[in-house]
Amino acid sequence: MIADVGVDGTTHRRVAAAADVPLGSMTYHFDGMDDLLREAFALFADRVAEQMRRRMNDASTTEETEAAVVDVIVRDLLGTQRDLVLTHELYTLAARRPEYRTITQAWMARSRAALEEHVDAATARMLDALIEGLSIHRALDPEPPDEAFVHEAVRRILRAPGATTAGGPPPR
Repeated sequence: MIADVGVDGTTHRRVAAAADVPLGSMTYHFDGMDDLLREAFALFADRVAEQMRRRMNDASTTEETEAAVVDVIVRDLLGTQRDLVLTHELYTLAARRPEYRTITQAWMARSRAALEEHVDAATARMLDALIEGLSIHRALDPEPPDEAFVHEAVRRILRAPGATTAGGPPPR
């Protein structure tokens, strides 16, 4: 619902109709629209963070880590317009409202933890910033970065001086 009509267009009536439940059940299960939105965004953030964790779990070498991060960006985060819209709707709320910022902070912590299984904390933070930045570019740039660009950006971060992967410093 949020991906189709935005936060401002999401109403109890629309959600109830889409879920094929009585309108009254919305106020029975949720204290208000904010409660419903927080729950929806928390579930979304959990799903995306878990998706990243699964991708990263499959990596055991620097090359596999690089490929996993590229897949997270290209296939998962930038792969669907729906997830891109939901991400930015959440960011907009989180920029102004602490109760939504808590959701994004927990999401960032989970993402970084998944990355830190394979790289040092500073490199994980850089990769996380790249991932978030590329999502903004995908949403706003008339010619968003392609997979080759994403791969090169990830490669440069992973192979930068000071970067450490799970197996030690990566080859330069």
